[in-house]
Amino acid sequence: FSIRWCGPCKILGPRLEKVVAKQEGKVLMAKVDIDDHTDLAIEYEVSAVPTVLAMKNGDVVDKFVGIKDEDQLEAFLKKLIGA
Repeated sequence: FSIRWCGPCKILGPRLEKVVAKQEGKVLMAKVDIDDHTDLAIEYEVSAVPTVLAMKNGDVVDKFVGIKDEDQLEAFLKKLIGA
């Protein structure tokens, strides 16, 4: 979850795209702009951006709020896919 004018979101987005691409299809990424999809932000109780939710079979299994470096993002993804 992000918003167009959010500085940290602009930094995190490309980093997250890069580490997701390295997973070779094991992880899918969807970006949600909270201005365009306020209903989803409310449904998932997003109160700050950037917020990253990890979902499996429609359920939130992990999340973080704020910016992370590439190593932290890779560790987050590896934990999710069990690598």
